[in-house]
Amino acid sequence: MSEPTLTEVFGANATQDASTVTINKADLAGLTASATNTAESLLAAIMIQAATTLTQTKFDGDTDVSIYIESSFSNFINRGANNDRYQLDPLTVNFAKLNLETGLNPDDY
Repeated sequence: MSEPTLTEVFGANATQDASTVTINKADLAGLTASATNTAESLLAAIMIQAATTLTQTKFDGDTDVSIYIESSFSNFINRGANNDRYQLDPLTVNFAKLNLETGLNPDDY
């Protein structure tokens, strides 16, 4: 059993060094890569990509896996001055660690 690797979570061409993480847009399923992708589209693509690897099944079967992403039922809300209908597609990120009562710290995962 082992912790998920950078390439398993973020795609085959993901790399890192001491100060940067590089994720190849072509590795993010569903994203149309361009020089002007929005921050929200990039975050959505990263979350969708990570969700394919960080599943509850893997979390349940391997104590080295500390994070899993799960989707919930889509629903709808009305927003804006025109009360336009929007679809919500929730993803929940769950962070697990031994309970040392230290709060959420990214270095723990």
